[in-house]
Amino acid sequence: MDNNEHKNNPMHGIKLQQILEELEAYYGWDTLDTLIRINCFNNNPSIKSCLKFLRKTPWARAKVENLYLLMKKKKDIS
Repeated sequence: MDNNEHKNNPMHGIKLQQILEELEAYYGWDTLDTLIRINCFNNNPSIKSCLKFLRKTPWARAKVENLYLLMKKKKDIS
């Protein structure tokens, strides 16, 4: 496998747990719940419960990954 295959994929090598930890640290659970209305951010949120939900719910995972990319862009700009 050529390294060039992944150079344009900003999500390559980033684990879902890392994404959640960074989002929670940056936004907090309350803001995450406001930005992405999924129950795991609202009802007794934890990294473990969110991982369980997001691993089996592709549409929700896609929203979380998109928010992560926006957060990274925002951090890079500032």
